[in-house]
Amino acid sequence: MHDQTRRHFYQTFAKIGLLSFGGPAAQIALMHRVLVAEQAWLKEREFSTALSFCMLLPGPEAMQLATYAGWKLRGIAGGLAAGLLFILPGACLIWALAFGYIKYGATPWVEDAFLGIKASVITIVALALIRLAQRTLLSAPSRLIALCAFLGLFVLALPYPLVLIMAAIGGLALLSNSKRAVSLQPVGKKQPLRVLAVGLPLWLAPLVFLHTLGFSFLTELSLYFAKLAVLSFGGAYALLGWMVQTVVQDHGWVTATQMMDALGLAETTPGPLILVTQFVGHLAGYGQGGIGLAALAGVLTLWTVFLPCFIFIFVGAPYIEQILAQPRLQAALDGITAGVNGVIASLSLWFAVSVLWPGQRLETLSSPDWAAALLIVTGATLAWRSRANLFVVILGNAVLSVLFHQILFT
Repeated sequence: MHDQTRRHFYQTFAKIGLLSFGGPAAQIALMHRVLVAEQAWLKEREFSTALSFCMLLPGPEAMQLATYAGWKLRGIAGGLAAGLLFILPGACLIWALAFGYIKYGATPWVEDAFLGIKASVITIVALALIRLAQRTLLSAPSRLIALCAFLGLFVLALPYPLVLIMAAIGGLALLSNSKRAVSLQPVGKKQPLRVLAVGLPLWLAPLVFLHTLGFSFLTELSLYFAKLAVLSFGGAYALLGWMVQTVVQDHGWVTATQMMDALGLAETTPGPLILVTQFVGHLAGYGQGGIGLAALAGVLTLWTVFLPCFIFIFVGAPYIEQILAQPRLQAALDGITAGVNGVIASLSLWFAVSVLWPGQRLETLSSPDWAAALLIVTGATLAWRSRANLFVVILGNAVLSVLFHQILFT
């Protein structure tokens, strides 16, 4: 690669990383405009096929799409560069926001602003659910799978992996696919095997090292996010339903309030929303051992969550056509997609309860927080008036919350 061409490649993907605000839909649209329309590096069919493949994988589809585009253009080195450039701007901001939150989070006006952010998150998650449901719940069986997933997670508190397995089984049983499997030209196996031989030991090395040295908290954190990384089907909103159930309720690493704050801050930064895991890692580390452990826990979280995304792409990219041509696999994955709607619905309801009745249990709910109720209304109004512009919704509701607490709720 010539120096000028290499520089243009890096500049283009750095631009995508810096401008990737607004969630996966906006990020994918940005990549389509840059990679297909402006640069003509990918053809329309190549882009759509790669996107379909990335949506089948656990992990953030926009980041994986950027990684695939880099791999398609410049091989594994290009894929690593494109994926890292997509992640790093948001990761650096999350790092700064997390330590600012640790230092200033107890300041009254900051707490007031975060109430506005948390109230706006309810609207944002609800809008994400509506958009996903409109695309994926097109039949009665898919809606039944979504309902069962919601009841399983919110009412029965079933483990998230079990909900996914049941949704996949429901897809196989109820979402029949009339397509026939297509036989395609076989591809070589050397690259995927080399990737697995190098990638898996690299990914698991910190876990083994920490366990050997007896760092129980970091070992537990690494193991948890390793499981999360390979089960994160359906994007960050679906993933948060499981994180709430485990990080808050089971491990007690962060509080429900901190979890809501983490999502609100992650919504305002570029890059994949799954960077919320980094914020959670920082806060969990700080709670266990102060600033130094917070920094180490954040880095460990990034490594554990995102390295599998690169492995999935580099292993699967040569087989995209074969994977997408299997109808039974498609039916199972359609079931998982339908179930993800129920998972996000559970998350949305949990958020609303946590904001309106902070610190209360479902069975003993009393009078709601009327300031939070007002801010939910203003957040929904801002979303409607701004056509769901995240900056307007989140920052506007934060400012309104500070003003309301100064004027109405003093």
